[in-house]
Amino acid sequence: MAQCVQSVQEFVQDSFVPMVAVLCSEEAERVTRKNNLNFAELLRPFCRLTSEGHIRDPNNQVQVVKNLRICVNNVVTSPNTASAAFSPAQRRLLNEVVLSCQPQEGAATNVITAGDYDLNFSDHSLKASVPWYSAWRETLSEVSTSKHYTATTPWFETYRENFLQSMPASDHEFLNHYLACLLVVSSTETVPVEQFLKLSQEQHRIQHSGEYTNPKWFIPNTLKYYVLLHDMSEGANRRADSVYEDMKQRYGHQGCYLLKMNSRTFSAEEDEQIPDPWSQYLHRNNLQNQELLDDAAAAVNSVAVENNISAAEVDSHHTTEKDGASNSLESHPLQLDTASSSGSLHTLSAVNPELKKGGRDPEGLSGGAGSHGASLTLNDHDHIRQFIQEFTFRGLLPHIEKNIRQLNDQLVSRKGLSRSLFTATKKWFGGGKVPEKSISEPKSTCGLLYPPEAPELQIRKMADLCFLVQHYELAYSCYHTAKKDFLSDQAMLYAAGALEMAAVSAFLQAGAPRPYPAHYMDTAIQTYRDVCKNMVLAERCALLSAEILKSQSKYSDAATLLIKMTSEDSDLRSALLLEQAAHCFINMRNPMVRKFAFHMILAGHRFSKAGQRRHALRCYCQAMQVYKERGWSLAEDHINFTIGRQSFTLSQPENAVTAFRQILTNDSRQTATQQGAFLREYLYVYKSVIVGNEDSLPQLPLPCIHSSATRVYFGHERRLAEGEKQAATHVSLDQEYDQDQAAMWCHLEEQLVAAANRGIVPATFQPTQCCLNSQTDNLRYPLAVAEEPIIVEVMFRNPLKVPLALSNLSLLWRFTAEGATPSKETTDESAGEAITNEDSLTEGMTQKDEVVTTEIILEFLMGPEETKMARLRLLPHRTGQLNIVGVVYNLAAASSGETAPSSEGQQTLDLMVVRGRQDLKIQGPRLNQTKEDKMLVRHGLDRRLDPIITPPMPLMEVFFLQFPTALLCGEIRKAYVEFCNVSGVALCGLRVASTHPDFFTFGSQTTTPLTPVSPTSAENCSAYKTTATPRQPGSVVSEMLVSAEDFSQPSGVMEIPIEGSTLQPGESTQLPLWLRGPDQEGVHEINFLFYYESMEKGIKISHRVLRHTVFICASRSLSVQASACRSSVPPHHSLDDKGSGGTLVFVDVENINTSEASVREFHIIQVSSSSQHWRLHKCINPTNDKDCKLTNRERAKLCFRATRCKPHQATSDAVEKYTFADLNLGNERIISSSTPCGDFFFRGCRIAETQRVSGTSSRTTSSSKSHGSVSAEDRASDISNIVKKCNDLDLNIIVIWKAYVVEDNKQLILEGQLHVALQTIGKEASSLTPKEEAQEMVLLKFKSEVPAPVALPSAELSQLIKTNLHYPETYTHPFIQESLCVVPVTLTLSNCSLAPVEVNIDLRHKSTSPESLEVHSSFTWVGQTQYKLQLKPQEVLCLTLRACFLQAGVYNLNTPRVFAKLAEQGAMCETSQQTASPALIIINNA
Repeated sequence: MAQCVQSVQEFVQDSFVPMVAVLCSEEAERVTRKNNLNFAELLRPFCRLTSEGHIRDPNNQVQVVKNLRICVNNVVTSPNTASAAFSPAQRRLLNEVVLSCQPQEGAATNVITAGDYDLNFSDHSLKASVPWYSAWRETLSEVSTSKHYTATTPWFETYRENFLQSMPASDHEFLNHYLACLLVVSSTETVPVEQFLKLSQEQHRIQHSGEYTNPKWFIPNTLKYYVLLHDMSEGANRRADSVYEDMKQRYGHQGCYLLKMNSRTFSAEEDEQIPDPWSQYLHRNNLQNQELLDDAAAAVNSVAVENNISAAEVDSHHTTEKDGASNSLESHPLQLDTASSSGSLHTLSAVNPELKKGGRDPEGLSGGAGSHGASLTLNDHDHIRQFIQEFTFRGLLPHIEKNIRQLNDQLVSRKGLSRSLFTATKKWFGGGKVPEKSISEPKSTCGLLYPPEAPELQIRKMADLCFLVQHYELAYSCYHTAKKDFLSDQAMLYAAGALEMAAVSAFLQAGAPRPYPAHYMDTAIQTYRDVCKNMVLAERCALLSAEILKSQSKYSDAATLLIKMTSEDSDLRSALLLEQAAHCFINMRNPMVRKFAFHMILAGHRFSKAGQRRHALRCYCQAMQVYKERGWSLAEDHINFTIGRQSFTLSQPENAVTAFRQILTNDSRQTATQQGAFLREYLYVYKSVIVGNEDSLPQLPLPCIHSSATRVYFGHERRLAEGEKQAATHVSLDQEYDQDQAAMWCHLEEQLVAAANRGIVPATFQPTQCCLNSQTDNLRYPLAVAEEPIIVEVMFRNPLKVPLALSNLSLLWRFTAEGATPSKETTDESAGEAITNEDSLTEGMTQKDEVVTTEIILEFLMGPEETKMARLRLLPHRTGQLNIVGVVYNLAAASSGETAPSSEGQQTLDLMVVRGRQDLKIQGPRLNQTKEDKMLVRHGLDRRLDPIITPPMPLMEVFFLQFPTALLCGEIRKAYVEFCNVSGVALCGLRVASTHPDFFTFGSQTTTPLTPVSPTSAENCSAYKTTATPRQPGSVVSEMLVSAEDFSQPSGVMEIPIEGSTLQPGESTQLPLWLRGPDQEGVHEINFLFYYESMEKGIKISHRVLRHTVFICASRSLSVQASACRSSVPPHHSLDDKGSGGTLVFVDVENINTSEASVREFHIIQVSSSSQHWRLHKCINPTNDKDCKLTNRERAKLCFRATRCKPHQATSDAVEKYTFADLNLGNERIISSSTPCGDFFFRGCRIAETQRVSGTSSRTTSSSKSHGSVSAEDRASDISNIVKKCNDLDLNIIVIWKAYVVEDNKQLILEGQLHVALQTIGKEASSLTPKEEAQEMVLLKFKSEVPAPVALPSAELSQLIKTNLHYPETYTHPFIQESLCVVPVTLTLSNCSLAPVEVNIDLRHKSTSPESLEVHSSFTWVGQTQYKLQLKPQEVLCLTLRACFLQAGVYNLNTPRVFAKLAEQGAMCETSQQTASPALIIINNA
C-alpha cells in the first residue's frame, strides 16, 4: 500500500471514536449561524483532545487515554433501516470525494528505484521510513532518521476517512452508536430551563419511542450534557451567568457548561486575520448533507449511479450508459476497443464541455458566501477547545467509566465464577433470549438476531466501551468471550464483528503481548462478504487489516487481501483497492514491478468505469513506466490508447496526440482493423489539437521516414531514346550505387581533368557526384546549378497494416540568397535573410516560386506495411544557399474501398485529413579517426540536403545512332554520336575517356586519305577506305609510311573533334564513331565519360561530365595464329637484294564462330603488316585462290615472305614511323594505314604494350636492387640485348575479314580485323589472348636470397648463327668405275647478331636421332673435319666441304654440328646452333 499521513495506530483509533449527538434550540442555532456554521460544525476542528485523560477500569487500575478524538453530529432522524450497502447518495458522496482529491499539478516528483526500473510518482510527501528496507533496520540505523520519498495516495485516505464516517450504524456493534447528547440553548431565550427540558424530552422520545431506527444509542440512559450558549455581541453577561448558576444547581457542575462566543466586533478588528480551521472539514460535510437531501433525486439516476459514473457526469448526461464510451469501458480491462467503437471519441467530446460545467465548486456547496467563524476571536477558539475538554473529562469519560463498571458487575453476577457455568446456564435457560423463536429469532443470512438486552450483547457493549477509551486488553478479552458465544449460537454477523474487533484490539495492545491474529480478520471478512452479504463491513474490515499488515511489512498478504475485496458491485472501491495492492507489490523487499504495473492497469480500468478519468489516466501513466520499451508491444498499445482517450476527454489533447503517436510509430503487432481504429482516433484527436494552433505545422508520426536512405539527385532526369537515337545513360535514381563503379568513374574523371590541365590534377579537384546517398562523401556542400532541378528521393515506410493516403506532398526548404541581390518582387526581404516556404504551405498562400519552384505530388498512396519512394522536385532560380528541411503533406487513412461511403461518411473522412510535416535529419557517418572518436560515439556532418546554388552552367546531351549491342570479336562497325548543348551557356573543351579506349575511335583527320571509294564498299556501307586494284599474283604489295603520333592520344583521353571546338546554346553536331568488337568473347561493360567546360572561367563548377555505359555482347569470329621462321635461302640468292635475307611468316586462320545459323562464312580479304623494321613482301601460297573462304570450324594456312624495311625509310625522321604493307587477296585493297584500321591497330598495340610493361615491371625492379655485381649484370644484359635483337622480329599482322551473315532473311556483310603481334622468330603468337591461369601459392621469404647469376636462355643463343647447305639435289656417279663418290657441298654461315661471334664446326658427328636413321647414312666428310672461325657482326661466310659416298641412295647431309658463342664470353657459354631441316641428296648409280 502507499504511504499514509497517519500512523496505523492513529488511523485505527480514529476509525472508532466516541459518538456525541447535538440537539440545538432555534435561538442557539441562530447564534451559531452568524459564523456560517451549525453547532456540530463549529465544534468539529476542536474535537481532538490535546491533553491526556484518565479512567479507572473495573479492577480500579488507572488507564491513560491519549490523543482521544470525539465525533459530534447533529441528530438526523431517518426511518431507513441499516442496509448492507451504501445508499446511492452515499456512493455519490464517496465518488465526489475521490474526484475532488487529485495529485498536485507540477509537484516535485518522486523516483523509486525498484530493480531495473525507476518509477516516478508525482507527489511530495516525505516519510521517515522506507518499508522495503525494514529487514535492514538494525544495521542501517540512519534509515529511520533520513527522509525518503515514497508514494502517497491522499485520495485513498480521504475515501477511507469518508467511508468510515459514513458507515451506517448497525445492531451487531455499538462503536458508532451515540454515547451522549449535547443539549444547546441560547442565553437569549426567555426561559432557557424550559428549552433544556424540551430538548431533553425530544432526545428521550427519539431514543425510546421506537419510531426511529436511526440514530442508534449506545446505552439506555444516554448522558445528557447541558450547554448554555452566550452571544457576547448581544451583551447581557450577567443574565447568562445567573442562568448558568441555576443550571449548575439543577444539573450539577459536571453536567452543564456556559460557552461564550461571537466576541468579535467588526469595527475594531477588521484587519485581524483569524485562521479558518473549518474549511477542510466543511466541504466534505456539506457534500454529505447535500447528498442526503438529494436522495429522492438520486433514485431517478440510480441506474447511472450503480455504474459509478461521477455525479457531475450523471447530472449533465443521463444517457452516458448508452454511449460507445461506456460500452467499451465495460469490457475486459486489457481488451482494446474494436473498430466498431471507434466513433466513441466524438461522443466523449460532446460530454466533455458539460463535464466542466457540472463540476461543483466548494464555495457554492458550503452554503452561502463569506468565511467561516467570522464572529469568533482566537479567545473564542480557546473557549470552544476548553469546552470540549471539560465535556470529555468531566462528562463523557466518567460516564463511560461508570457504564463499564455497571456492565462488568452485571456480567460477573450473571456468569458467576466461570464462563463455563454461564454458558451452561445459557444453554439450560435459554440465556435470556425470548423463547418465541418463530417471531423473535428470525433466521437471516447472518444467523439469528439478539434482542438488545441479551447478555452476549452486554459483553459486546462492554468491549466496545473499553475499546473507545483505549483499554485494549480488557476489550480483547471481552471480544474474545463474545466471539465464542456468538459462534456457538451461529450468530455469524455478531461473531464476525467480535472477530474483527478482537484482532484490532490485539494489534493495538501496548507492548504487543500477543501477535496480530490475521486469521481472525480473514474469517471476519469472509463471513461479512459470503455469509452476511455485507460488503460495507467487509470493506471496513479489509481496510483495517491491510493497513495493519502493511505496518508489519506483510505486503504480500495485504495485497492478496485487497485483491480479494475487488468485486463488480463497486468500481470505485475496486479501483482504489487494486491501486493499493499495486503499491504493496512495489513495496516488498524484492519489488514485484510487473505485478505493480498490471494491477495499476486494472485499477485504471476500474477508475475509468467509475467515471474517475483523472485517476484512471494517472494509473495508466504510472504503469506505462514499467511496460515502456521492454518488448510488451500489445500492452504498450493498450496503455497508450487508453492514455490517449482519457487525455482527450480530460481536455489534454497534446498528451492524447503524444500517446496515439506512440501506438502508430511502434512496430505494432495489432490486427489491421485495430490499427485502422487507432489511426482514425489519432487523426480525430490531432485535428482537434491543430484547430486552434495553425501557425506552425506540427510533426506527424506517419509514415516513418528513413532519413539516412534519402537520395539527392542534381540535374534533369535523363531523356530516354527518341526514335533511333539512344541517349547517354548518365546517372539516374533508378541505378544502385556501387562503390567500385564510383571509384572507376572518379579515375576516369581524374584522367580527363589532368588532360585538360596539362597533365596535372588540381589540388582542389573533387569528383562530380550527381546523386548523393548514404555511401557517398557528403562532408562538403554539394553544388547545384540554377534553373536545373534538384530531386530528393525520400523513403517512406508505412508501419501499419492499413493503407495511408498522403496528399499535397512537397518539400520544405529554407533559402539564403548570396550577396545583396534581392529581386524586384522581394524588395522587402533583406539580402541575408532566409526565405522559407513553410508559411506559404501552412496558410495555402501563393508559393515563393520566384526563388524556388516546389513541385507538389497531389496524391501518394501507401499500401499496408509498404516501403515506397517519393521523388520530390525543387527548381531553384537564384544563387545562394538552399537547405532542404523536411517534407510537408496531408495525412489521411486510405479507404479500403470495399464499401461505397455515403455522403455523410465521405464528409467525416474528408474531415479526418490533417496537415503536418516531418523533418529530414540525416546523421553523418560515425567518426573513427582519433582516440576520442573511438571512445565516444561521434558522428560527422552530412550536407547532402544543403546544396549551394551556382550560376547557370552549360548542359550537354549525347545521343548515339546505329549503335550495336552485339558484335563479332574484332568486327568494325560505324556508328554516329550527336552532341547537343541544351542549356543557355556555350560549352567547350569536349573530351572523352573510357575504360576500353581500344573499343572506339573518332578517326584522325590527318590519316584519312582522299582515295576513290570503290563501288562495292559504297554498296555494302563498308567502314573501311578501299581502292579497287586488280590482283596480280606475286606482285609487290603497296606500302605506306605513317607516324604513330597521328593516331595515338596521350593517356587514353580523346579530344572530340567538333568544329570550332565549341557548342553554342541550342547547337548540336554529329560525328562518326567507329567501333571494334572486343577480342575476348562475352558481355563487356564499356564506360564512356564525356567531359566539357563552360566558356566562362573562374566559376565554382570548373567542368561537367556525362556518363554513358554500354553492354556489348562479343561472339567468336576467327582465331589467328602466326609464327615466323628464318628462310633457308641464303641472303645472296634471294630474289630481290633489298636486305640481309627474308623471313617466312605462317598465318593460321580458323573459323571458331559457334552460331552456325547466322554466320555463313568468313572471307579473308586482306593481310596487312605494320612495323618499324619489317614488312610483308609477298604471298607465297602455292594455290592461286582469289580469296580464302572459311565456313564453320574450317582452318586455312597462309604463307608470306617478310623482308626488312629500307634503312633510310626507317631512320629518315626523328619521329617513329610505321610501315604499313597491304597484301590484298581479292580485288579491293583496304588502306590499312587510314581510319579506322590504323586507329584500332595503334590502340590495340598501346593496350598490349601497357599490359606487357605492367607484367614485366615487377621482374625488372626486383633484379636491379643489389649493388654488388653491377658490372657483371650490365655485361650480361648487354649480351642478352644483343642476342634478343638477332631474333627480334616486331612484326604486326592485321588480318582483315568479311563475314556473310543471314539475319531476318537478309544477307548482311560484316567486316572486321584481327591483330597478331609477332615479337620473336620461332615463337607462335595468337590473336586470342591466353586465359590467365591462377598463380601458384608462393611461400613467404623472410630472408633475402643471393641472386643467382644471370644465365642467358639457350634457345636465344642457339639462334646466333644461321646455317645453309648448298649442293646438287641429285648426283649421278658410276660406282662400277669408281667406288668413291665425292660431292662438293657449300656451308654458308650467317652471323645474325650485331656482335662478333666465334664459331666451331665439327663434321665428325654421326647423328643418332631417329629422323636421320630413316635414311641411308653411310657417307663421310673428307678433308678438314674441324673448323674454328671468327665472324664479324652480320658477316656471311662460305665454307666448301666434300662429302664421300660409297653407294647409291638418299642421304641427309645436315650432320655438321655448329657451336657458337659471343666473342666476349668464355668457352663455357658455347651453344649448339639450331640446324635447318634435313638436307637430302640423291646419289644415282650411272
